[in-house]
Amino acid sequence: MADKAVEKAPGRPMKYPYTFSAKLAQFPIKHYVKNQWIWRYYFIAVVACVPVFYKISKLANSPENKKAWAESKAKEQAEHH
Repeated sequence: MADKAVEKAPGRPMKYPYTFSAKLAQFPIKHYVKNQWIWRYYFIAVVACVPVFYKISKLANSPENKKAWAESKAKEQAEHH
């Protein structure tokens, strides 16, 4: 009985979707992806930026950089105290 209710979709959408899930179900995502440039270029930008951010993160968290940063902070603390 419960399976039968799940299989059948409602005949028409609500006049005003009150719940978040109803709003999400009626959101025309296909229209936005097709007609707005920001959606296409966002994914291109993510693919282009991930390797750059990975390289920056790898360099910033290298043992040599951590050692240099610790020395810099120790020197700064010694000057203030």
